[in-house]
Amino acid sequence: MFERQFRHTKRYQEIVNTFIRYGFGYVLYRIGITDRDLSKKDESTDANVNLQNIGRRLRYTLQDLGPTFIKLGQVASTRHDVLPREIITELEKLQDHVTVLPFDHVRQTIESELDDELEHLFVHVEPEPLATASIGQVHAAKLFTGEDVVIKVQRPGLKPIVETDMEILVRIGNLLEERTEWAKRYRIQAIIQELSFSLRNELDYLIEGHSGERIANQFQNKIGVRVPAIYWDFTTQKVLTMEPISGIKISDIETLDAEGYDRKLLAKRLSDAMLTQILDEGFFHADPHSGNVYILPKNTIAFLDFGEVGRLSEGMTYHISSIIYNLHNGDTQALIRTFAKMDLIDEKTDINAFQRDLGALHERYANLMLKDMSLGKVIIEIFQVAYHHAIDIPSEMAMVSKTILTLEGVIGRLDPEFSIMKAAEPYARKLLKRRYSPRRILRKSMNEIVENVEILSGLPKDLKDVMSTLQRGRVGLDINVKQAERFLDRFDKISNRLSFSIIMLAFSILMAGLIIGSAITDQSTVIWKLPIIEIGAVIATLMFILMVITIIRSGRM
Repeated sequence: MFERQFRHTKRYQEIVNTFIRYGFGYVLYRIGITDRDLSKKDESTDANVNLQNIGRRLRYTLQDLGPTFIKLGQVASTRHDVLPREIITELEKLQDHVTVLPFDHVRQTIESELDDELEHLFVHVEPEPLATASIGQVHAAKLFTGEDVVIKVQRPGLKPIVETDMEILVRIGNLLEERTEWAKRYRIQAIIQELSFSLRNELDYLIEGHSGERIANQFQNKIGVRVPAIYWDFTTQKVLTMEPISGIKISDIETLDAEGYDRKLLAKRLSDAMLTQILDEGFFHADPHSGNVYILPKNTIAFLDFGEVGRLSEGMTYHISSIIYNLHNGDTQALIRTFAKMDLIDEKTDINAFQRDLGALHERYANLMLKDMSLGKVIIEIFQVAYHHAIDIPSEMAMVSKTILTLEGVIGRLDPEFSIMKAAEPYARKLLKRRYSPRRILRKSMNEIVENVEILSGLPKDLKDVMSTLQRGRVGLDINVKQAERFLDRFDKISNRLSFSIIMLAFSILMAGLIIGSAITDQSTVIWKLPIIEIGAVIATLMFILMVITIIRSGRM
C-alpha cells in the first residue's frame, strides 16, 4: 500500500513538473492541481501566443510523459468537436521518442512469455530492431520450420506505469469536472475511460492479433488486400509473432511509379477496403496512415499494426451511413433527423438555429465538385456545428471521422482526383437498402408485435395477483373484492380488445413499411413465392371488419 502511494506521489510530481516546464503552470493553478502559480511567466496566458504554439508545447509535454500521455494526445486528436484545429494539428504529430530496448531485455521477455530458451524457439532473432516505439519494438526472426517472421516484443514494466498514470488521470478528470463547466460538458472522464480501454487493448498483443485476424477474414475471398498471418504458438500478451510484409510504403510515390504500379487502382482498392471495414463490417483499422499501409506486387494493399481498431454497433453503422448518404444528397433536414434518432438532440436544442447553421455549411460546399470535397472535413465541420449547439458527438463517430480524414490524406497522394465522398455513397446506400428491405421489416415488425401482445396479455393476470394479495389481507386497504373481480373481468375484455387493436395498428405499420421499403430498395415483396403486400391488404381488411363487428356487438359503437 505504502509503495503504491509513494509511486503515485512521485509520478504525480513528475507530471506536474513537466506541465510547468512547458508553460502550463498557470493552468494547473487555475484548476486547483497546484495551490499557487509555480510558473514565472506562463506563455498560455499571453493573448499574443497563438493556438499552434500552445499545441506544440502540449505535444512536447505529452511526449516527455510517455506512452499513456502520448495515447491521451492521440485520443484527444480525434475530438474535432471539442478542441481547436490548431491544437489537433499538433497532437496529430505525436511520435514516440524512446531509446532502443537492449537485446538482453528482449530475450528475457521472449523466454519468460514463451517458457523456453530463445535458441529452442527460433533459429535466429536479429538483435537490431526493425522498429521501436514506446510500447514495444520489432525484431526479425526465423522459425525452425523455415518461415521468416517478425516478433513484436513489449517493453518490460509498462503495465504498472500505465495503471499508475490512469489512476492519476482519473483523479485529475474528477477535479476538472468538479471545477470547470467545459470538462463537465464534454465528459472528460468518458474520454479518460476511452483512453484506458484503448491502452489496455494495446498492452495485450493477443487482442491485437485477433483484431488483425478478424480483418483478414473480411477479405479472405477478395483479391487485392493482405493482412499478415499470426503465429499463435509464438504469441502471448507481450509477444506477437507474425508474417513479415516486405513491400513499398504507400507514401513512396516515386518508387511506386518507377516500378509501374497503378496508382488509381491502388486508391480505389484502399478506399474499398476501408469502406468495407467501416460500413459493411463495423470493425476497422482506425489508424491507416502511410506507415501502416504497404503495397505488394499485383497492386495489393497490405495493412499492418492492429493495435488501434474501431468497433461500431449495427445502429451506429446505420447512423454513419445516413450521414454520408444525406451529405451526398445535400439533405440537411435528414441530417437533423439522424441526430434526433441518435438521441443527441434534447428539448434544450434550438432546432431552427441548428438547421440554419447546417444550411450555411451546405451552401459553402454546394458548388464544389465531389472530387474537391473532403468527406472527413465535412463530417468534422458538422460535428463543430453540433458542438456550438451543445450536442454531444459519440466517440465512435469521432474515430470514424479521424480515420476517414487520415485515409483521404493517403489516397490524395495516390490519386488527387479520387473522391471518398463519391466512393462512400454506394456503400451507405447499400446499407440503407439492407435496413429497409421488406424481409427485415417483416421480421422486425413481427418480433415487436409478439413482444407487445405478450406484455398486454400478462396484465390481467398481474392485476389478479395484486387483488389476491389484497384479499388475503397482506396489504391493509379497504376494498370490495367482488367489485374488484368485476373490474378485472371488464379489464380482461378491454385488454383483449386493446391487444387486437395494437396488432391491427402494428400490422398496418408493417404493411406501410413494406411498401416504403420496397419503393426505396426496388426489391420485390414476394417471399416464399407469395405476394406479401397483396395478401397483407386482404388480411388487414378482414381484421378491420372483425374489429368493427366486435365493437358493434359490445354496444359501445
